[in-house]
Amino acid sequence: MKRYSALSIVAPGGDLICEGKKILEIRRWSPTELPLKGLLIVQNSIRLSRSGQTGDPGGRAVALVDIEDVSEWREEDLEAACGSAWEPGWLAWRLVNVRPVDCGHPVEAKLGIYEVEVPDLPWQNGHFSR
Repeated sequence: MKRYSALSIVAPGGDLICEGKKILEIRRWSPTELPLKGLLIVQNSIRLSRSGQTGDPGGRAVALVDIEDVSEWREEDLEAACGSAWEPGWLAWRLVNVRPVDCGHPVEAKLGIYEVEVPDLPWQNGHFSR
């Protein structure tokens, strides 16, 4: 087992990151340290919120990414975020060095950046898989 810092993203956001279509993650907050290397992206089907659902035990690890920098989200970056509408006041996290993964079992999705343990992720055929 290996410990990773993780970030949950509602489906299909994780798949779009793996496909190289989504290169910005939009949040109201920023990581405490940058660059952030080896962040595990956990895709989940339930939108999490502090006032409602705070976890989803049925998440799925889909990628390891690095967060290169964070900047103010601009309207011209809507497509890079795979967004449907732009609004001011949000932050754009630049995702680089995307490595698709499949750890072979569910991974809990939580709010914020959190710690999770998953089996070691072997590298095969250009991506990590179980």
